[in-house]
Amino acid sequence: MPSSFDKYFSAEDMKRIEEAVRTAERDTSGEIVPYVVHLSDMYDEAMWRAGAALGACALTAFVLFHNFSASWQPFEMMHLAFVTLGAGAIGALLARFSEPVRRLFAGRDVMDRRARQRAGEAFLTEEVFNTRDRTGILIFLSLLEHEVVILGDSGINAKVKQGEWDGIVKTIVDGIRSGKPAEGLIDAIRQCGELLKREGVARKQDDSDELPNTLRRSRT
Repeated sequence: MPSSFDKYFSAEDMKRIEEAVRTAERDTSGEIVPYVVHLSDMYDEAMWRAGAALGACALTAFVLFHNFSASWQPFEMMHLAFVTLGAGAIGALLARFSEPVRRLFAGRDVMDRRARQRAGEAFLTEEVFNTRDRTGILIFLSLLEHEVVILGDSGINAKVKQGEWDGIVKTIVDGIRSGKPAEGLIDAIRQCGELLKREGVARKQDDSDELPNTLRRSRT
C-alpha cells in the first residue's frame, strides 16, 4: 500500500476506526462505510496545462532575451524549439510527480467533480446501497484533492438535511488540518451514529451487521 496512506492512518488507527464504526452502528440500523483513496483521477489535463504553461514562459523568456540583450548570437529556431519543448516536458513531469503542482493545474472545480464521481463509484462498488432499509452511509476521503464527500442512501437522505452532512464533513477536514486525521474521522463516524439515532433510524430486533466495518483503501 502506498506510503501516503500510512501518513494519514496507521495500523492502530485502522483498528480504532473499525471499532468506531461498530460502536456507532450499535443503536441504529444505519451502515457506515469509511473509504479513502489516494486520488480520484490522474488529471492528465493538469500535466498538459503545466507543460504548456512552462513551455510558454520559456518561449517568452527566450524571445525577450534575444530581442533586448546585447548578444550578437543569431536567432536559431532549433534552439527555440529545444528550449520550449524541454521546458514543456519539465512542466508535465512536475505535474505528474508533484501533488501541489498537479492540484494547481487541475483546478478546484475539476477536482471537486472528479472526487464526487469517484465517491459515486465507491458507493456502488462497496455496495453501500445493499442494505435492507437503504440506510447505508459512505464517508469518502480523497487525499490528493483534499476532498471529503458523504453520501447517504435513500432511507437516510429522506431524514437528514444536507447541512447536517456538511457539519460532519467539517469535522473530518478540521481533523486533517490539525494533523489528526484518524481522530477527525472517528469523531465523524460517532456523529453519524448520533445523527441516525436522533432522526429515528432505529435498530430493529432482527438487524444484522450488513456491511464490513473496516476502513476501505484504494490507490484510485
